[in-house]
Amino acid sequence: MLPRGESAQRAEVGMSRDYRVVQWGTGNVGREALRGILLHPRLELAGCHVFSAEKEGIDAGRLCGRAEVGVPATSDLAVILELEADCVAYMPRLGHLEEVCALLRSGKNVICTPFLFHPEAQPEAERNALRAACEEGGSSVHGTGIHPGFVGMILPLVLSGMSRSIRHLRITEKADWTHYGSPRITFDNMRFGHPPEAASLDANAFARFNAKLFEDQIHLLAEALGDAPVEVSVEQDLVVASTGYEVRAGRVEAGTVNGQRYRWRGRSGDRVVIEIDALWTLGGPHPESWPKPREGWTVTLEGDPSFQTHFVSLASFERRDATIEDHVHAADIATAMQAINAIPALCEAPTGLRAAHELGLVHAGIGLRAD
Repeated sequence: MLPRGESAQRAEVGMSRDYRVVQWGTGNVGREALRGILLHPRLELAGCHVFSAEKEGIDAGRLCGRAEVGVPATSDLAVILELEADCVAYMPRLGHLEEVCALLRSGKNVICTPFLFHPEAQPEAERNALRAACEEGGSSVHGTGIHPGFVGMILPLVLSGMSRSIRHLRITEKADWTHYGSPRITFDNMRFGHPPEAASLDANAFARFNAKLFEDQIHLLAEALGDAPVEVSVEQDLVVASTGYEVRAGRVEAGTVNGQRYRWRGRSGDRVVIEIDALWTLGGPHPESWPKPREGWTVTLEGDPSFQTHFVSLASFERRDATIEDHVHAADIATAMQAINAIPALCEAPTGLRAAHELGLVHAGIGLRAD
């Protein structure tokens, strides 16, 4: 990596420079982000934030299964704030606005995967806090991932470039959580395996938080496509298991939730212009009353002309030795790398709240590799 002085000199003459990046969080997504930072030719690891005492002081390279890189992990926010860094890859399980604002005030750009997918769509007090922090630190903030993220914020806009006009946009996700291995997310957060009354939007704060993320996507799409502001509504449909059975993350009992459908609708006047339909099951048959799209994500633009594309992430389309766990984990890698590959664009963007369509084309910075 280039010394900071030489990096700055190269930037002054228009040559590519390195960006110093702090990795915040080393869970499933954070570990993949760490690997991405270490491989990316324009990024240098400046620090690593962790949450558990067991990881305190461990070299960041070891935390992601690589050789030591001389960057010890820390759980001390003050240490991170004092680091000389251009960006923080912020990837905790749940996002905290106060932490993000502190990082922004310290002069570090922040790219998030747990929230802030459209910062301009946040409540006024939160939006003002983010703007003030960006102005104080001369920094920018951006949220991204796979979905919410690429599928719901970028792919539709890419397709829209071939349209003369768009009447309706729909994004459909179909996913079976059977092979997902996190009991905390599957059962505690999502409330699969709970009675319906415990998994309802009214009862489950995480479901409401999650619903807001998809609502933000609709506001972003409407803004990017030049439509008038939309009003967004969400509907929830819960189905229950007829018998008990085991899944990777635990056990589903009869009478508890094993299917959740969410429908977000963005209305312009009396017309629905943007829809997101999430069909999530945990084993068992697909509910007969639900639509039956292909597994993965389907994006449909109805207009002049109309387009449809189906998207799925897998460990490989060629390897025959890839396991179910490998394929499930591919989504973690995709989420991490959508953020890591966007870091140079975020660092070079104007100060403030940055949406996906403002960063230009994000592509792989590591390039073609044999491994």
